[in-house]
Amino acid sequence: MRKYLFSLHFLFLLPTSTVVSAADWKPDKPVELVVSVAAGGNQDITARTIQRIWQERRVVPNSLVINKPGGGGNLAYLYMNQHQRDAHTLMLLAPTMFTNRITGSSTAQLSDYTPLAMLFNENIFISVKADSPIKTGRDLIEQLRRDPAALSVAIATALGNHIHMGIALPMKVAGVDVRKMKVVAFKSSGDSLTAVAGGHVDVAASTFGTVLPHLAAGRVRVIAVSAAQRLPGALSTIPTWKEQGVNTTFASWRGVIGTKGIGEAQIAYYDQAFAALSATDEWKKDVDKNYWVNNYLPSREAGQYWTAQYRELEEILTELGLAKKAN
Repeated sequence: MRKYLFSLHFLFLLPTSTVVSAADWKPDKPVELVVSVAAGGNQDITARTIQRIWQERRVVPNSLVINKPGGGGNLAYLYMNQHQRDAHTLMLLAPTMFTNRITGSSTAQLSDYTPLAMLFNENIFISVKADSPIKTGRDLIEQLRRDPAALSVAIATALGNHIHMGIALPMKVAGVDVRKMKVVAFKSSGDSLTAVAGGHVDVAASTFGTVLPHLAAGRVRVIAVSAAQRLPGALSTIPTWKEQGVNTTFASWRGVIGTKGIGEAQIAYYDQAFAALSATDEWKKDVDKNYWVNNYLPSREAGQYWTAQYRELEEILTELGLAKKAN
């Protein structure tokens, strides 16, 4: 059975002749960290962590988080497009940009923006309400095999995105007709987990940041994780899909892009700013706390990584029957 793992790694060395000193440019107004989800979503949490560390460490002393939820990210892309060549406007990037384009729900593409930094990889967790009759991943599979529309499944923020694939892939491998599943898209993973905890939907797929408070409070039960092996510490009791008879893995990622047309000196500034962020104890602790994989890459290598990711995502979405047009 084919294995999908979005965690390519690149060894890199920047020739000194091509490096532009970040001292050639620095922000002269607040740097905006744009996120395409509502407050409380995974990208929002990550952006606010970056903002806090940057300000406390005086890396980028003046920054703020701008929430532009809606349209599967299209409102955030529109905002970015209105600030072309402005190096003070950055955006948190997830695979959603790629999957939306592949599925035909957006025209935004990486070449419309400037790659700045790859931050980390992350797994997808499947959760149910704490008192749900669904106790395991196998229980979920058995119900959906009998009737793919029997349960409502919450994702964020758009059909066909990385969160959706985090549950669609194991279900497909297990023999579920994923095209008939009842999938509900929320504006953020915070909203989707709240809906599961309140009994409004049956199952949620999400990354770990928004699961943690509900799990700690006993409101949800996590029945599967997309990792290749069990995670350490408090999550060691959560079985992988492989352990439950589904031979697949999946990992998502987070990064940062800038607007189109910014210069080399501005890119060099952010290469240093994100490298400094990834080296702080605070960032490393946050990565460990959320069970992410620290996979920092600077601008050029991040662009290479995402180009390869797009090709893999296009192949997978085509196999799932979700790719709607040639890209």
